[in-house]
Amino acid sequence: MSKSIVSENTYEADLRLLQIELVKLQRHTIQKGKLLLVILEGRDTAGKDGSIKSITEHLSPRDSRIVALNKPSPREEGEWYFQRYVAELPTAGEFVLFNRSWYNRAGVEKVMGFCTDEQYKQFMATVNEFESLLVGSDIQLIKYYLDISKDEQAARLKDRAKDPLKQWKISPIDQKAQKMWNEYSVARDKMLKHTNSTQAPWTVIIANDKKLAHLNMIADLLSRVDYPDKNKKLLKIDPQIVLSWPANSKKLPKLSK
Repeated sequence: MSKSIVSENTYEADLRLLQIELVKLQRHTIQKGKLLLVILEGRDTAGKDGSIKSITEHLSPRDSRIVALNKPSPREEGEWYFQRYVAELPTAGEFVLFNRSWYNRAGVEKVMGFCTDEQYKQFMATVNEFESLLVGSDIQLIKYYLDISKDEQAARLKDRAKDPLKQWKISPIDQKAQKMWNEYSVARDKMLKHTNSTQAPWTVIIANDKKLAHLNMIADLLSRVDYPDKNKKLLKIDPQIVLSWPANSKKLPKLSK
């Protein structure tokens, strides 16, 4: 697993300042009854859990939620695909983060064969319209895809297998991440291409360095949301880490040779 170029002390100091900005953002969200939804997708071991923790660490648990749904129950399998996600959308004054989302259908379900081709095609044909309805209902929707190199993923999977505190993260799907790297890359590219819209664009975070990924993603998030007393000097974003789609699509980790 690669070592961060940022020292722990510098990281903690910079993170604290950004987290103060997040508290300002949440206060404004509560006071004005805003609805904020952030989606985090990405490869296995890309760091979604750690990124979410860095965002929510000092936020009010009453007004922020993390949604990480399990696989659908037999009843949910018979529902409209988006139905169980709709139940988790933010209400007025709430900041909600999805740790994976309806994009499971365009990623792991597609690659692992957990959905039919028809279900996949229907999702890809309707998701932009669905998100347009959300944005039209005053939900601010921000979508991030966390990506890492194949070598970095291999190192993180190895570390996860050895660390007793990370055993709960190990799954049969994770164990196939390396073998199916190319398939996931193809699914990623199709998803980003077809579900990037003007109302709900994708932002890709290159997350090989976890600390830099956290700092840059939070800065990018804060730059996208209006709130009073924003300290714009803190919102430094590295264009090598935060990639707008599709302008910087060529910088994404490629298929393995």
